[in-house]
Amino acid sequence: MSLRLSYGTVRESQRRAIHVLRVEDEILEPLEIADLAERMRKRLQSRGELTAEVVVVQGYSKETSRLFGDSYSVARVRAALFNAAMSWSPIVLD
Repeated sequence: MSLRLSYGTVRESQRRAIHVLRVEDEILEPLEIADLAERMRKRLQSRGELTAEVVVVQGYSKETSRLFGDSYSVARVRAALFNAAMSWSPIVLD
């Protein structure tokens, strides 16, 4: 399955960030979303971030976006999206 994904971060503190994956052009099932978040966590663990927070965003527009993850992290990401404080870059997960 070849998904178009974008990646961004929201700074939680000076040393921690919330990692955000945006699924483009497709709506996934909850199990696929959980798998995608787990693959991102494994990638971050290999870089040394053992307790990374990951939020998955999917939807075709700002009005139809759904966010999946820890409720605190989802609220922080939602605020960043609302304020247009995020920049996105393409990412490919193995």
